Amino acid sequence: MMIPFNVTAFTGNEKANIEKVLKTKKLSGDGEFTESCTRLLEEYTGCKKVLLVSSFAQTLEMCAVLLGIGPGDEVIMPSYSSNFAANAFLLRGAKIVFVDIKPGTMNMNERLINQAVTEKTKVIVPLHYAGVACDMETIMAIAEEHNLYVVENAEHALMGKYKDKYLGTIGHFGCFSFKEFSNYSCGEGGALFVNNPHFVEKADRIRNGGLERKPVSEGQKDEFSWVDIGSSYALSDLHAAYLHPQLIKVKDILHDRLKNWDMYYKKLKPLEDVGLIELPRIPEEAFHNGNIFYIKLKNIEDRNSLVKNLNYYKIESAVHYEPLHKSPAGRKYSSFSAQDQYTTAESARLLRLPLYYGLSSTNVNFICGTICTYYNYEAIKESAGKAREFKAG
Repeated sequence: MMIPFNVTAFTGNEKANIEKVLKTKKLSGDGEFTESCTRLLEEYTGCKKVLLVSSFAQTLEMCAVLLGIGPGDEVIMPSYSSNFAANAFLLRGAKIVFVDIKPGTMNMNERLINQAVTEKTKVIVPLHYAGVACDMETIMAIAEEHNLYVVENAEHALMGKYKDKYLGTIGHFGCFSFKEFSNYSCGEGGALFVNNPHFVEKADRIRNGGLERKPVSEGQKDEFSWVDIGSSYALSDLHAAYLHPQLIKVKDILHDRLKNWDMYYKKLKPLEDVGLIELPRIPEEAFHNGNIFYIKLKNIEDRNSLVKNLNYYKIESAVHYEPLHKSPAGRKYSSFSAQDQYTTAESARLLRLPLYYGLSSTNVNFICGTICTYYNYEAIKESAGKAREFKAG
């Protein structure tokens, strides 16, 4: 039986919730489960305003509208990131300026942001890769110095922290995903955290097609007036009904993923100690959420060979982002500030291993054992080859 790379989170109560919504015949956004999910997210994280929307991409698109991004504006982000992050601002006419990453965390190198800032820069979009926090203290200080906005790409990062603050609550906005690979999922969907009170009312309007409630007489049904630009961004209550049980069990899911993450790290650490692989780095100030466990191989050939070996033993694995500046659209719509020292090289070495809610310890042990056996075999072959060369010499 194949060990899948991912299984969408499921607690057992999702079906009953969906049936409840179907009985009400009120499937659109802002129903019972949408409102409950919103309250839970606000309670867990301390964010004052959470808006559930239909996709992760829409959280970023709303930020671009809220910030008035337009032609000629520049947005700084890492190239090792989702294309949705770039698209949201490109759709408004902006130019994307990429900066290099730090190899230990795969997060953007905050020390390179200053040299990427120009008079046209409006926004910084750091990605908390694998749920591991960027250096938000430094990023926020740079933003304040240059009068810039910070949109946290927290796609992977729900329940992760930087020091004592939840990721997504530190910048002006936080953008989260509920896609199938997220810790908490309803297939699609996202959440926008609005941390600056100045944007709360406008964010509500944009999410509701630019409509604003009009004053009405007592007993009269709500009426709306079109006062701003916007779109239909609300998450349906059907999707929220699937998400809700996972948010109820948010700590159980977090604990389960961290348990397996820690097991991977402990079991594979001996391979790192002898220089065969590299493991993720978690900065002291970061509390991660077990979203992704990856290893780095010596090069892309080594990675491809290991993938083939894992496939033989019916273990699914996955690579991740193509550096955006290397893609056809990236070459057309963006530029790379300074040198690409790590983005391309490190992304070619990275391999993600299965990690999901409900993954058994038995399977984690089997995966780690398979990788360790592979490298012992490769080490034996290499030693034998060197012995033959020595004898021939």
